[in-house]
Amino acid sequence: MKFDSEIQKRRTFAIISHPDAGKTTLTEKFLLFGGAIQTAGAVKSNKIKKHATSDFMEIERQRGISVATSVMSFEYKNTLINLLDTPGHKDFAEDTYRTLTAVDSVVLVIDAVKGVEEQTRKLMEVCRMRDTPVIVFINKLDRDGKLPFDLMDEIEKELNIHLHPLSWPINMGKDFKGVYNLFQKSLLLFNPNQKATEEDIVPLTDLSDPVLDKLVGEKDANHLREDVELIEGVYGDFKPAPYLAGKTAPVFFGSAINNFGVKELLDTFIQIAPIPRNMATTTRVVDVQEDKFSGFIFKIHANLDPKHRDRIAFLRVCSGKFERNKFYHHVRLDKDVRFSNPYSFLARDKDVIQEAYPGDVVGLFDTGNFKIGDTLTEGEDFYFTGIPSFSPEIFKEVVNKDPMKTKQLEKGLLQLTDEGVAQLFTQHNGNRKIIGCVGDLQFEVIQYRLLQEYGASVQFNTLPFYKACWITSENKAKLDEFTRFKTGNVVLDKDGHLVYLAQSQWFLNTEITNNPEIQFHFTSEIHK
Repeated sequence: MKFDSEIQKRRTFAIISHPDAGKTTLTEKFLLFGGAIQTAGAVKSNKIKKHATSDFMEIERQRGISVATSVMSFEYKNTLINLLDTPGHKDFAEDTYRTLTAVDSVVLVIDAVKGVEEQTRKLMEVCRMRDTPVIVFINKLDRDGKLPFDLMDEIEKELNIHLHPLSWPINMGKDFKGVYNLFQKSLLLFNPNQKATEEDIVPLTDLSDPVLDKLVGEKDANHLREDVELIEGVYGDFKPAPYLAGKTAPVFFGSAINNFGVKELLDTFIQIAPIPRNMATTTRVVDVQEDKFSGFIFKIHANLDPKHRDRIAFLRVCSGKFERNKFYHHVRLDKDVRFSNPYSFLARDKDVIQEAYPGDVVGLFDTGNFKIGDTLTEGEDFYFTGIPSFSPEIFKEVVNKDPMKTKQLEKGLLQLTDEGVAQLFTQHNGNRKIIGCVGDLQFEVIQYRLLQEYGASVQFNTLPFYKACWITSENKAKLDEFTRFKTGNVVLDKDGHLVYLAQSQWFLNTEITNNPEIQFHFTSEIHK
């Protein structure tokens, strides 16, 4: 209970959505309210071209999409908020899935025009697996979209979760007049030519008050009264327990680009969102209130600052107190490590911190000691569980277009694949390099970053493989014989473990049947 007051102050959550639903815009608005930035889209080095703060990689600014999770910390109303903005694009889903292991709750952004989309379903499945509490923000109310009740039905059916509206819109598109906050009993009026301010909020505990007719017109006032009566009849009062158990999702309506309905969401979030939670490990459940420090690495990012070629490992603190310059036990390497410059982040801007508490995300300078899933403790040996790793589905050979830059290419491939969104395999004593990814866009990002950050120019040639399987056997002779006969299909991963690349499901099934003494594994976690 030593750090209870610090734990109570913290909220750690991720914003997730399908691409273009407005996730990064919503992140910006949260940061504005927290005073972390002064102008939406401001990137310090270039105020004229306004890009999103959380999209700090050059390729993200060019493509207008997020391709890596950004970590941002800010204070709002005496609450320390750790916000993780995740990539929406399906090709970067691995990064998002891993990030979801490091947060206590989620804000899911849904486009009112498009409704539930493919990536939304997949992300929600991951949240359901962990019973992560979810708040839904239905965005883009200033555009003509689906009717609110239809949207609610679609979300409940498609995402298999009960909803509970905590705000309700008055019309949408060109007729959008505002939102009634069911949780705070207040009316927020929308003016399309200005950003929402405190003056636009009208306390309205009783909807029968004739002031409502004056503000929005008799017809819309009556419509709102009918809707709210129906909502209250169907949903009743909001109870936090089903939300915290991941069974019910509170719903807010608004327009992130107009900064509308965002403050209501943030105010309610700090009231109802969960504090840092207990976490499961391979040996026991770690209680968030424990005195001894523990935490795990859920993300690695190379070249956060291209000038310094730094590699940052992102650590989620799970228990106790993390302190600068103190020695901690690195479980996998079985050695003690300490950090003289641990960081908290606002996208690319970093601040050295002296200490961190459960829920906090700390950036640690890494010289190659960390892999995703690594655990730091004060001496105990365990790993935090539930951090997913995926078998690649697309394989391409790396062709070096500039032999003078071979060294830079080697370094770039090692560092970029350490980030966990792509896997590096080698063949023929390391002379042939193969990259495996889950999505095609990852190759484009790797190619771009190799050139921009390492000066290495490459092209990728597609290979006819379908899946990567790690192979092990008690019978060494059998394993040697298999690798000798399958030279074209057997490669080594970065840690020197044997991997079989199957051309198709049929080939894979055949090899499994023909080689009962060899075990085929679909993740590399077996080598922990």
